[in-house]
Amino acid sequence: MNVKLNPEKYLRYLYLPSLFGTQRTKEILSVNPTVLPHREEAQEVRVFIYNYDAQNLEEKQLSCVEDSFAYKDRPGITWINIDGLRKADIEAMSNQFGIHPLLIEDILSINQRPKMDEVEGVLFCLLNMLYYNDEKKTVEQEQISIVLGKNFVISFQEDASRDVFNPLRERLKLPTSKARQRSADYLCYTMLDLIVDNYYLVMEKLGDSIESLEEEVIRKSDKRSLAKINQLRKELIVLKRNTVPVRDLIGSIIRSESDLLDDRNTKYYKDIYDHIVQAIDLAENYRDIMMSMQDLYVNNVNLRLNEVMKVMAIVTCLLAPATVIGGIFGMNFNLPEILNPHGFWIAVCLMLLIPVWMIWMFKKRGWF
Repeated sequence: MNVKLNPEKYLRYLYLPSLFGTQRTKEILSVNPTVLPHREEAQEVRVFIYNYDAQNLEEKQLSCVEDSFAYKDRPGITWINIDGLRKADIEAMSNQFGIHPLLIEDILSINQRPKMDEVEGVLFCLLNMLYYNDEKKTVEQEQISIVLGKNFVISFQEDASRDVFNPLRERLKLPTSKARQRSADYLCYTMLDLIVDNYYLVMEKLGDSIESLEEEVIRKSDKRSLAKINQLRKELIVLKRNTVPVRDLIGSIIRSESDLLDDRNTKYYKDIYDHIVQAIDLAENYRDIMMSMQDLYVNNVNLRLNEVMKVMAIVTCLLAPATVIGGIFGMNFNLPEILNPHGFWIAVCLMLLIPVWMIWMFKKRGWF
């Protein structure tokens, strides 16, 4: 039988900074917008085109971004999804579709705060898609930039291997779906709605982890439990950092008077706003639970310490009479009862009876 051992999984518990995930803290806090980001060029870039109207749908994968230029003036609605970021490709797309150079910097940025801008006839949304890593128990984020123009939507993603837009792709295949019947801003709404809805899937995973950790803290509180509490609090920071600005992003879209937004679709963006507000409230509830759990951990540790001190105090009290009696009869003097033939047994009986009487008194007073 071959057993594959993974010593790193267990050796990291011997080193306290590793146990408490200090490297994760560095990743969360290493955000400085004044420093120009260094983004590595994507090894692979995939371009997908969805051109559609109520009757027709054209879906294809292109070999390069230049092939998408022909879809700028096509009739119908065009969704261009680019997986993998390269500066040259983004600049070429921006020049062709009228995207301002400031927006190019935002697309190529790292750890940017979610926001919405209206620049020179396009509406730009930047936010993060969230995923939960079951193996590492961490919340991972992927920056996505969405550009809404007249009859087109362009999305720029960092990771070519995953996103949350598969339900949208399935809807586009249905001629009767609302996405096929409405304008480009409804397509943008659907993308934002899927991103926000996926936040709840991540929060459900965090909720399950919090629930199991709470049971562990109640049952047994140790350093490993404290490390898990600390780790979950860090992941809640990541969650809050990505959800709170999205509320402002959606609110800016609702208040916008851009010609790119159809008034009939405002109610759909208000629905996203309600969802993100609820997600923020739920994240705050998780944070309160974690604070209460940390207090519970401290109280459990103090309770265990008090129990230990209580037992030690009782043992000390019970041994005190025997110590006193033994000390008295062990002195180098001629005591009255020292020559009594029954003196030894009298001393032993006193050493036993007095502690028994003390135990009875302690129980009567309710001390234990």
